[in-house]
Amino acid sequence: KAGNNLMLSGKIDRAQLYDKALTAEEIAISANGDFVSEAELVAKLRPEQKIVRERWKTEIARIDKELSKMKKRKVYAVRPSKAPVTHLLVRGSPFELGEEVSAGGVRSVTGSMPASFGLGPDAPDADRRKKLATWVTASDNPLFARVIVNRIWHYHFGKGLIQTTNDLGFNGGTPSHPKLLDWLAAELKERKWSLKAMHKLICDSATYRQSSQENTKALAKDSDNVLLWKRSISRLEAELIRDSILTVSGQLNKKMGGPGYRDFKMYNHKGSWVYDSTDPEGTEFNRRSIYRTWARGNVHPLLAPLDCPDPSASAPVRSTTTTPLGALSMMNTSFVLRMSRKFADRLKAEAGNDINAQVKRGFELAFMRSPKEEEKIIIEDFVKKNGLSALCRVLLNSNEFIYLN
Repeated sequence: KAGNNLMLSGKIDRAQLYDKALTAEEIAISANGDFVSEAELVAKLRPEQKIVRERWKTEIARIDKELSKMKKRKVYAVRPSKAPVTHLLVRGSPFELGEEVSAGGVRSVTGSMPASFGLGPDAPDADRRKKLATWVTASDNPLFARVIVNRIWHYHFGKGLIQTTNDLGFNGGTPSHPKLLDWLAAELKERKWSLKAMHKLICDSATYRQSSQENTKALAKDSDNVLLWKRSISRLEAELIRDSILTVSGQLNKKMGGPGYRDFKMYNHKGSWVYDSTDPEGTEFNRRSIYRTWARGNVHPLLAPLDCPDPSASAPVRSTTTTPLGALSMMNTSFVLRMSRKFADRLKAEAGNDINAQVKRGFELAFMRSPKEEEKIIIEDFVKKNGLSALCRVLLNSNEFIYLN
């Protein structure tokens, strides 16, 4: 430091650390810079000492590698704390506090559970959450079971008995089959809140097992199929399209549980984390999409154009759009191109070099049927001109593959 100038800049030429306080004589000697380098010390070692040194260096490297794998990771959890007292705000102003309020339920919802939770204004977070869970799941809560079965119905049929799955209140829609909704809610309680039992009940029903065949008279009266006179045709969700591609190409890794896979790279840019999509290859990345690690703000080149929701926002109902970007992603992304080649390799391995057998096996895997005679003529000519991999890409892009019919 020169005077009061604290802004002098420079580079550190050498830093020296000692395990004891130096004497004045030792400090004077250290200032001369007459130090022996590591290379000079190694050169003076005897051969057997060098062997021992290398052995210990290898051992240190091994231990460092093991320690790097054992680094502590952050785990985010809720730590209960004493919540501050909440006040009504006069005219919504945070500077004008009104009377104190305590945690409680919605008074307009009937049931045996009172709206008041019986807690003080400063009750801890844990107590508030427990009371809320008990209040919501009360056996005679008329809304809880209805919301659950309506959402289950939505996932099986593409839309709920009340189409506004996130709003069953005054501003939401009205049920298309109110008695059915009430009966399903009662069945859920009767079956001890078993979601598995409800899935089985719905999937065994005649309504669920209907054909998607058109009926001219019914179509004229109910074009939106609100009355469920047929099975509605629906497109597979983005994640299921990816999983189906992996399945027919023979590349699906069926491993269950454990850590997920990452198909993105993350880096820090000016204090913010940025996520870039990648297309990593390998068995560990071919697991079902449910094991995909989600990065908020990351746009996947295949899933996003196929209407996979942004994980940073709630999506009670998925949109289904048909856009040029979605079609291009199914034709040209590196994942689809690679899986088309793998699909072709599978057909060659299972059906040999006969084009007829390859086409037949491809249809069986992709469409669960054999090709029609008119399809065979067109497809065989296509394969001869463009190759088997091109045909596999066509099969993966067909409506019959990506739509439930």
